[in-house]
Amino acid sequence: MSAGLFPILMVVTIGLIAGSGLGLGIGYLAGKQKVTWAEMTRKDRFLSVALVFICSAIVIGGLTWQFLLQ
Repeated sequence: MSAGLFPILMVVTIGLIAGSGLGLGIGYLAGKQKVTWAEMTRKDRFLSVALVFICSAIVIGGLTWQFLLQ
């Protein structure tokens, strides 16, 4: 099964947007996300960026897996 450029870009874009929202939401609920970046400690900044990357990778992987099952 081969995919064109547009479906690949759609999966990556939707995954990045959903993963960012999910990661920032988890950080906010955990009390690690502040209103501005300057208010956050270095550890909280690292945790926030890590959550966004991890959640984005999970969502992209899930969307890719779902796309390949069709």
